[in-house]
Amino acid sequence: MKPDVVLKNFWKNNAHFADLFNAAVFQGEQVLKPEDLKEADTDVSSVLKFNGHAETDFVSSDEFLSNFKKTDRLHPVISLCVYYGEEKWDGPGCLKDMLKIPEKLQSLVSDYSMNLLQVRTSKPMQFRNPDVNTVFEASRFIYEKDYENLNAIYENKEIPSELGLVIGTITNSQSLIDRALEAEEKEGGQMIMCKALEELRMEGVLQGRTEGIRATVKTCKKFQINKEAIIETIGKEFSMPEKEVAEYVEKYW
Repeated sequence: MKPDVVLKNFWKNNAHFADLFNAAVFQGEQVLKPEDLKEADTDVSSVLKFNGHAETDFVSSDEFLSNFKKTDRLHPVISLCVYYGEEKWDGPGCLKDMLKIPEKLQSLVSDYSMNLLQVRTSKPMQFRNPDVNTVFEASRFIYEKDYENLNAIYENKEIPSELGLVIGTITNSQSLIDRALEAEEKEGGQMIMCKALEELRMEGVLQGRTEGIRATVKTCKKFQINKEAIIETIGKEFSMPEKEVAEYVEKYW
């Protein structure tokens, strides 16, 4: 299943969507109510239509041509960008960041700030929906490699497989995705995260080891240390067989 489909399905739930906006846009105030929301097809462009106006309703030729009366008003659209990446957002934060504006024209160009929510910095958000809170909290722990808190809270906790799939999709954790799909088929849609978390922890350990080996190889190469000495050093440091270390050295040399 494609990542965008997984996330889109999660946010199609009115309770999830309302809680996201209430936390990110309204500072936790319960402004949006799930029962007041209606789904719209975001894949199809919409065109404003003002039906029911007889030609005699328009008081000027401009109104007639535009099909828009002086008394008509548009509904505002509030956009929220949810950034799921592990690294800090380094894109534009407002419209002006995307424009090349001569200094003399700066004051003449209206700006439009972005409503941005980053998963990695979402701790202050006041999520009230338990599913939404679980998705953001667990994803944040994984990004921070905070396996102590992750295990303390979620190791023996049963959660819907949908949440495991969403968390795995956000953090690109294949072990969570596989465990969630397995639970969806065999365990009534519920999963206990202990096995997936252990696999996830090992993934983190292996990733850290790989990064350490790569840095060691690059540093040793810079100081013109021969490969044999590097292989011996890394083998002792990481308790790895010589053949495996040699493969890493060749890869990162």
